Amino acid sequence: MAVPPSAPLPCSPFYLRRQAPCPQCSWGMEEKAAAGAGCREPPGPPRAAAIPCFGISVDQDDILPGALRLIRELRPHWKPQQVRTKRFTDGITNKLVACYVEEDMQDCVLVRVYGERTELLVDRENEVRNFQLLRAHGCAPKLYCTFQNGLCYEYMRGMALGPEHIREPRLFSLSADVPKVEVLERELAWLKEHLPQLDSPVVFCHNDLLCKNIIYDSTKGHVRFIDYEYAGYNYQAFDIGNHFNEFAGVNEVDYCWYPARETQLQWLRYYLQAQKGMAVTPREVERLYVQVNKFALASHFFWALWALIQSQFSTIDFNFLRYAVIRFNQYFKVKPQVSALELPK
Repeated sequence: MAVPPSAPLPCSPFYLRRQAPCPQCSWGMEEKAAAGAGCREPPGPPRAAAIPCFGISVDQDDILPGALRLIRELRPHWKPQQVRTKRFTDGITNKLVACYVEEDMQDCVLVRVYGERTELLVDRENEVRNFQLLRAHGCAPKLYCTFQNGLCYEYMRGMALGPEHIREPRLFSLSADVPKVEVLERELAWLKEHLPQLDSPVVFCHNDLLCKNIIYDSTKGHVRFIDYEYAGYNYQAFDIGNHFNEFAGVNEVDYCWYPARETQLQWLRYYLQAQKGMAVTPREVERLYVQVNKFALASHFFWALWALIQSQFSTIDFNFLRYAVIRFNQYFKVKPQVSALELPK
């Protein structure tokens, strides 16, 4: 966005705000209504902090001198002789250079210089406004400043995709729906605190009793288990809760198939009778029911994390990221009602 050379440095940020309401979006209408009501801030998305704008014009054919002038304003603690630069050549509209000090580029400022006369095609004021709006919702990097013929913003670590990447399902699925690390850490702490208090016995478990790992021989009336790669000692209630979760399927997951309470009680009664070799009381069955449904949460959590790891490294044609999101969603959906269950006295 062009700034008149006579403008003070830094100039007021209010030029970034909409001068007239946009008839095509509710944001502009809300601003108009809020202004009429005497509100200091319009309702809707939080407004980003004001950003400085500098009356500096950067030469497109010799970017570095102008870029370093901007860096002196934005990173005054950087020693000029230590500033490194990296040119990016993929853009076909603008010119871009990265400025940084540390090798790992943890703190890196991108200086983008607009292409000659691109303001004829691009509304630069609208671009900055969109930048701020997206940043307020966590969808864009930090915008550090604007200058006469460009802007500076935060470097986002990662790989710029090519045509061969964007066709991969793992890149256009539901990563935004994966809980943040802080949320996962909090839930893991909750599971570690509450589940051991249930006193479920530790036994040798299969730990992966999905349908395809259970083989039924109708001629002999035998049920056998296969695939022992996850087998090991674990809480008894985890193995059963994990098995109940698998009623929903894997490829086409539908938790409407999760066994109802009556089905579970019948299943658990048979299980306990086979384990003890005698009849069991309703209290014993109810106790295992509570344990199993609480440990089913740990099963969701475990396989969701497993799917996240698989999504990064597996070459199998399966949408692991989508599966992780499904398991996390089910975890948070059933947690409130499951948490309310109490062991029988």
